Amino acid sequence: MPIIKSVRGKTPKIPTDCFIAENATILGEVSLGKECSVWYNAVIRGDVHYIEIGNKVNIQDGAVIHATYQKSPTTIGNNVSIGHNAIVHGCSIKDNVLIGMGSIVMDNCVIESNSIIAAGAVVSKNTIVEGGSIYAGIPAKKIKDISKELTSGEIDRIANNYVKYSSWFKE
Repeated sequence: MPIIKSVRGKTPKIPTDCFIAENATILGEVSLGKECSVWYNAVIRGDVHYIEIGNKVNIQDGAVIHATYQKSPTTIGNNVSIGHNAIVHGCSIKDNVLIGMGSIVMDNCVIESNSIIAAGAVVSKNTIVEGGSIYAGIPAKKIKDISKELTSGEIDRIANNYVKYSSWFKE
């Protein structure tokens, strides 16, 4: 059974069509949209501030979603993939975004729609990632614009695949 726990009177809100892995942890003031999936060893800690997650978001194995006490909540839009072992902390991620494996997105960052954060990138505090672009490196910098083919070929494909993968675990 996943760990789903109230903290300070705040209870996670999880629609019935979401997949939550047996060893995932979701705590406190967290709300998930429809068709979300939270995979093995992922942690969503809404204990110090709220975390709002849109529809069709996948939080892959080992990812950590957190916020900053009394300062920075975390909001994640629709059709977003948070890669394996990524850290998303006190920031805003808009719609149609891919956060690559092992990347870190720090406090007060804004990741605009239709963007990719490359695997292993570190998006420094207060960075605004331009919509329709790819950021990579430490610290993350814009490396190029995203084509429509890359948006549908990567961002949409991964989000749609995770809806499919989660259905396998509900059978």
